Amino acid sequence: MAYQKVNADQRAPGHSQYLDNDDLQATALDLEWDMEKELEEPGFDQFQLDSAENQNLEHAETADLNLDSIQPATSPKGRFQRLQEESDYITHYARSAPKSNPCNFCRLLKIFCTAIILFIFGILIGYYAHKNCPSNATSSGTLDLQLYQEILKTIQAEDIKKSFRNLIQLYKSEDDMEISKKIKIQWTSLGLEDVQFVNYSVLLNLPGPAPSSVTLSSSSQCFHPDGQPCSEEARKHSSQDLLYSYAAYSAKGTLKAEVIDVSYGNADDLKRIKKMKNVTNRIALLKLGRLPLLYKLSLLEKAGFGGVLLYIDPCDLPKTTNLSYDTFMVSLNPGGDPSTPGYPSIDGSFRQNRSNLTSLLVQPVSASLIAKLISSPKATTTNNACTPLELPNNEERIVNMQIQTVTKFKTVTNVVGYLKGLTSPDRYILVGSRHHTAYSYNGQEWASSTAIITAFIRALMLRVKRGWRPDRTIVFCSWGGTAFGNIGSYEWGEDFKKVLQRNVVAYVSLHSPIRGNSSLYSVASPSLQQLVAEGPSFLFEALFPKHTTKIEELDPFFNLHETITKLSGEVILQIANEPVLPFNALDIALEVQNSLKGDQPNTPQLLAPASRLRESTELFQSDEMRPANDPKERAPIRVRMLNDILQDMEKSFLVQHAPPGFYRNILNHLIGKSSQTIFYRSKWDMGKSTSSSTSMQNKVSLMSNSFNSCDVYKKSLLTEFEATLDGQN
Repeated sequence: MAYQKVNADQRAPGHSQYLDNDDLQATALDLEWDMEKELEEPGFDQFQLDSAENQNLEHAETADLNLDSIQPATSPKGRFQRLQEESDYITHYARSAPKSNPCNFCRLLKIFCTAIILFIFGILIGYYAHKNCPSNATSSGTLDLQLYQEILKTIQAEDIKKSFRNLIQLYKSEDDMEISKKIKIQWTSLGLEDVQFVNYSVLLNLPGPAPSSVTLSSSSQCFHPDGQPCSEEARKHSSQDLLYSYAAYSAKGTLKAEVIDVSYGNADDLKRIKKMKNVTNRIALLKLGRLPLLYKLSLLEKAGFGGVLLYIDPCDLPKTTNLSYDTFMVSLNPGGDPSTPGYPSIDGSFRQNRSNLTSLLVQPVSASLIAKLISSPKATTTNNACTPLELPNNEERIVNMQIQTVTKFKTVTNVVGYLKGLTSPDRYILVGSRHHTAYSYNGQEWASSTAIITAFIRALMLRVKRGWRPDRTIVFCSWGGTAFGNIGSYEWGEDFKKVLQRNVVAYVSLHSPIRGNSSLYSVASPSLQQLVAEGPSFLFEALFPKHTTKIEELDPFFNLHETITKLSGEVILQIANEPVLPFNALDIALEVQNSLKGDQPNTPQLLAPASRLRESTELFQSDEMRPANDPKERAPIRVRMLNDILQDMEKSFLVQHAPPGFYRNILNHLIGKSSQTIFYRSKWDMGKSTSSSTSMQNKVSLMSNSFNSCDVYKKSLLTEFEATLDGQN
């Protein structure tokens, strides 16, 4: 850990002053270090000590004073009111009433003139201070789209390009600390506050000393993952690309078996194949895409397969993309350090020995190798229709696959900086990108995402220097260890779990922002889908080496980078700055109800709770959100209460144990284009129809309970809020 326990007036540079508030203290008592001490206000103890000393001095000086000099005390009713009520009050004192003095008028005149001069002098000081210095930060709740455009227009493609090229020069370093230092220095120079390193020691699964291989038993031909014959010359020519064509955290060893084509590996395909063939310890020929890789591998492992050859069908790629001979890397890690599942990798944490996360031997290979394996030309195009690669059912292929990997503990570094909010500093919008990890493939997407987030920081800080601040705090994060399963971000999330669960409003990811130049692709949580477009896919799970993703070939003038930065920036500004969070509660309820209308099994019993959820949400939107969005009717306490509801509403739809690779938020399965996928695991988990039916009923019950939980949550908080408002009135 990069944290150091210090006193309140002797803080380490890594401490974040933006966690200094009572709400966060109440939620962070279970963190590994003594956060209660860390969160004290700087110098507060010293202030109290000085006050106590002054008070004692005053007592010492006045202890022997004559009581005649003491003036009458002021009562709770007011000094003059008490004198009127108690006519004999002044007779309690031995001192006689003061005599009139002809100099009193002169003294009063002098006091009056002095006050006038000081008043004028104060006005002049305030005027020139306001004129020459940046004005105090003002609330941006009433600022409109024009402000956002003024901020975003300072983002220039040329600046992003320059930042990108500077970062690319660093990626060959064997230690990602050099890149982390560069990012920290750059963000600090732009004016971002409290930029710090957060380090974790984690277990990484790295390539072995030699690349993996696949040998055809029929011809004894040996091939590397890119489809080239095994030879010393081929290994020397592209050693790095071959080494990093592997599945991190796969089982390692050798397996010789028959290859069975399982296409995309969904539950229906596997049930059909199991009826025709014995799949125990066989090698599955699996296409990447359509469903999460980890989910498909869990099905193959449960079915009894021993190995997997993973590839991307050229028919699933854009026509302008040719990756037939390209290798790629995947990670089988669902997230975080495998040696500390569910808790942060900090000093003192128990470490589990988990060198592999599956019993399957998994090897990513190129489409050209698959074409040689099935003795077929590469995917062909007939009448503008692409013919997918597939193994003929009546032919048998036996291969020998060999996988070598090693596991080591390495340090991954996160860079985190803050822009403190003005009116709600305890509400966080996280904006994340990633930087290169020295032990992974040499892609360039990390430099693209880092350059984009840096450009947005530059635009924001130019406005901050003129006195503006967002309403809510924006936390900028550059994650390490992303290629191995988002390790840096997971560990940071587990480290600050108590604080984040209570205070985070939204997370905006700028991971791999430029993947092509044909269409915009984005994914959002259901309540934010109106802010962006959505189009789920799982081909992004493949990480290609540098020569296939040259960013400057895709975007030579960095105009796409500028556009993505401005689009993302506008979304971030709306979430961070709108008085009422731009979360669409009613849209969620309507989409849920519409998704349940159809021929899907077991959905009729979900329609009633979904209808109740829609009705309560309509009432919530009309009676509560509408007044809060009207500046004339807006009350600060009402806005805060409504934002709390909007912020936590989707938590009612989180499931504890989601299928591997799927979102824990069941709304993604109901509202997304793949609404049927929530039922896949239920169909395959249990072999017998009775068990399968029971499992399906459990899923339906889970969704029904989620609908009811969300409905009850809104109603209970609204009742509490209304009571609070009535009490104030």
